[in-house]
Amino acid sequence: MQKDTTLTIAALQLPTLGMQATKLEFYLKTAHSRGVKVVLLGEYVLNHFFKELLNLPINMVKKQSDKHIEMLKKFAIKYNIVFVAPIIIVKDEKYIKTIVKISEKSITYYEQQILIPYKHWNEKKIFANKVKKLEAPLTFKVEGFKIMVMGGFELHFDYFWQEVIQKKVDLVLLPTASTFDSHNRWREIIKTRAFLNGCYILRANRLGEFKDKEIKWKFYGDSMLVEPTGEIYMMLEDKESMLIESISKKVIKEHRSSWAFEEELSQRDNI
Repeated sequence: MQKDTTLTIAALQLPTLGMQATKLEFYLKTAHSRGVKVVLLGEYVLNHFFKELLNLPINMVKKQSDKHIEMLKKFAIKYNIVFVAPIIIVKDEKYIKTIVKISEKSITYYEQQILIPYKHWNEKKIFANKVKKLEAPLTFKVEGFKIMVMGGFELHFDYFWQEVIQKKVDLVLLPTASTFDSHNRWREIIKTRAFLNGCYILRANRLGEFKDKEIKWKFYGDSMLVEPTGEIYMMLEDKESMLIESISKKVIKEHRSSWAFEEELSQRDNI
């Protein structure tokens, strides 16, 4: 019998971090002791929530981002962990919303391609990300597992999931900052995407609150690991914590073989 290949991953469920590394290292020591190779952080954990940026000096935001990138690089080397985390960078005195992948050997940025454009939540207006033809999201390998990084809002667009199928991605990393009463919608979309695309999805959702005039934005957690079967394997609640689980090549292969979605597409030259 062929031995199963596994990868241990983690999602950190946190509010916005301060400039000190103490809290983060507390969790990383545990992650390292349990063999974690990939750690995902939620949106607006390394930076303040985007609505708060309007009241902050741009140099302060840049300093915060630079400090956190330096800190994660140090931890990547110390603990041999790959970090994936949304972070705001500054170009030409403008904010760019990105997701950074930091390993002991390299730092790579993925510029989020589709931003939320709604009146009450208009990231598209705040950030200077270019509107252009869509490209494949950042993809990389860790111990034989193919991993793709996707911005939380990008979950809703089929284009990115076509890339998941074409590249035979095993794990999608989904950092989010979901709020209001969206628990069930996010759970159901993530479960459906995992099932239809035969991959694991690890979601890290932030915690904390932001008061906008009379409205309180409460970020509720619900970080989770969903299997290719569409089942929630593990989910955190609404407290600061860390999810650590292992994903399995065997589970992925069995699901893809049983449902044969890719095989049917390949017979029709779609992939």
